[in-house]
Amino acid sequence: MTPASSAPACLVAQLTDLHIKAGGKLSYRMVDTAGALHAAIDTLLAAPQLPDVVVVTGDLVDFGDPHEYRFLRDILQRLPMPVKLLPGNHDHRTSLRAVFHDHDYLFAHGDAEAPVHYAIDAGPLRLVGFDCTVPGQPGGHATPDGLAWLDATLAAAPGRPTLVMLHHPPFHTGIGHMDAQGLGNAAGLEAVIARHAHVERVICGHLHRHITRRFGGTIAMTAPGPAHQVALDLDPQAASRFRMEPPGYLLHWWHPAHGLVTHLAAIGDHGPLHPFFDAQGKLID
Repeated sequence: MTPASSAPACLVAQLTDLHIKAGGKLSYRMVDTAGALHAAIDTLLAAPQLPDVVVVTGDLVDFGDPHEYRFLRDILQRLPMPVKLLPGNHDHRTSLRAVFHDHDYLFAHGDAEAPVHYAIDAGPLRLVGFDCTVPGQPGGHATPDGLAWLDATLAAAPGRPTLVMLHHPPFHTGIGHMDAQGLGNAAGLEAVIARHAHVERVICGHLHRHITRRFGGTIAMTAPGPAHQVALDLDPQAASRFRMEPPGYLLHWWHPAHGLVTHLAAIGDHGPLHPFFDAQGKLID
């Protein structure tokens, strides 16, 4: 296995929407979210290259309970690389900070109840966490104060390729019940992003699906969940449902000569690798 630090690239693995329950209790009486996170970690650790950093873009736990965060922390201990967290609408900032008290970046913007805004370096990449959650509400909102912070933070490092991370996607997806709990003032966020050409991606969660859209002169995208996925139904009146589709994560690969490329990776053991060519270099028919 080749550590990412020995290569010229920088690898950022994005997990999202873990929805961990205390003690491994099932979600919706059927979804083993803790088992799904273990499977995701197994896949990450078995990959040909280890990521330099793992980011988790919200809904870390299901109810924002300290017991859930402690259980999550125990699972994440398996990862040997840095892990950076961001809250989603299922999270509770005070409980998150209390359990992950040694994650200094969580306190970069203020006290226990303040939004979890931060900017950190991951090799050649800059990771900017932008907390748009609204306590007690399923939808998010890009506030004027938050946008002012983001604008100033992006302006402070104009030469650094940057990933902006938030939980709620700043665009409509066509999945009506999720769009109803989307991001308020997405236009304000887009105006800020459009002023900063070094923003390579806006990466999000919340949808439990991989969805992409052009946004503010760059690309905004959501990541799939490691457990259940929101059902793909583009009827605006579709019921709120999920299904057990194949889980995955995103791998954001930065190379100084090629820029940022995002790969969708499948979670799980899908069998051995198979060659295209035989020992003599002939295509196997």
